[in-house]
Amino acid sequence: MLVDELSERALRHLSSQATHVERAIRPMPDLLLLGRDSATSFEATVYEPVMCLILQGRKQVLLGEQRLSFGPGECLLVSHDLPVRARVTRAPYAALIFEVNIATVRSLYEQLEDPVTDDEPASAATVHGADEGLLDALLRYLALSESPRDTKVLGPLIAKEIHYRLLVAPQGGMLRRLIRHDSIASAIGRAIGHIRDDLRSPIAIPELARRVGMSTSSFHKHFKAVTSTTPLQYQKELRLLEARRLLRTDGSSVTTVAFDVGYESPSQFSREYARKFGTPPSRESSYAVG
Repeated sequence: MLVDELSERALRHLSSQATHVERAIRPMPDLLLLGRDSATSFEATVYEPVMCLILQGRKQVLLGEQRLSFGPGECLLVSHDLPVRARVTRAPYAALIFEVNIATVRSLYEQLEDPVTDDEPASAATVHGADEGLLDALLRYLALSESPRDTKVLGPLIAKEIHYRLLVAPQGGMLRRLIRHDSIASAIGRAIGHIRDDLRSPIAIPELARRVGMSTSSFHKHFKAVTSTTPLQYQKELRLLEARRLLRTDGSSVTTVAFDVGYESPSQFSREYARKFGTPPSRESSYAVG
């Protein structure tokens, strides 16, 4: 089976790393291989547009109220930037991550003679079985990484093929909706962009809805349908994830980070941070509150 061939080739790449607890290797700029020898606890992160194909083991992803579980031969396809919690539930674990380029998807969509025009609310994260065409393209793309001479010419062609197969697959409906400027998916995508670009500012829901051309009630309904959460909760998740990054990399005080990500009260920030990550922010930084 193609998934077995793909798994075997991916594991050869991963075995080149000395560590056996957690392994990551990037054979192509938009392709990442991950491997683990043990299950993990939940970890909060942000998924940007991506396809994750499980080769070994199982993974679980929590997106708001949505719970997704998938195993060998199954793909997670993400169309929008989403704060999630994810864990490996069965090991040994190996996965192939392909970063989806929305500009490439849009270019391909414009070439379709009979594009899909439905616009029913749908989640930005879906799980489905990978078909043979997609698996074959991924196998050829991964194999290409072992031939640098061919990569420059053939790499972009196969990457484009992978995007095309994701776009036209039955499960690619959200991608098809996202790249249509007049679609609900596109409006929610623009709203997410506004939130991420100005993380510190409080969200004025009526104003944000107006900016993306929707009524307040419709915006609330469709934002939750796409992201499985509310705009306010979405912003809070992003703020806390950004705060953790700053605490771990910048060495700033907890108070400084709280203000930097938009909190007016460092004590409220500390409570919400501890509730989300299970540890107070002071443990992430060399400085204490104040």
